[in-house]
Amino acid sequence: EVQLVESGGGLVQAGGSLRLACVASGVTFREYTIAWFRRAPGKEREGVARIVHGDGYTYYAEDVKGRFTITRDNAMNTVYLQMNSLKPEDTAVYYCATGGVGERSTTYDYWGQGTQVTVSS
Repeated sequence: EVQLVESGGGLVQAGGSLRLACVASGVTFREYTIAWFRRAPGKEREGVARIVHGDGYTYYAEDVKGRFTITRDNAMNTVYLQMNSLKPEDTAVYYCATGGVGERSTTYDYWGQGTQVTVSS
């Protein structure tokens, strides 16, 4: 059974930082692309960042480039999302996902339960 468990969310002031973690089990971790998505209140779920299996190439949404960094530790079956210079508009539930490719959430088969990130102004 594939399981993804996110952690690291919380309340932070604008300009602050958080690091999210996603621990995967039930998959050969290094063979999968891992993506982070988020859903803000009243908005559609959107892609934030993803890291590709194999070469580890990374992709970021335009509005997080330069502020967020996605990394993976294959030995620990964990992907991290370092979020710096947080803005109130980053407030959302953040989800990690795997079993898919690309930026469309519908391609991903496995999802974590989400972790809430709240950025106060």
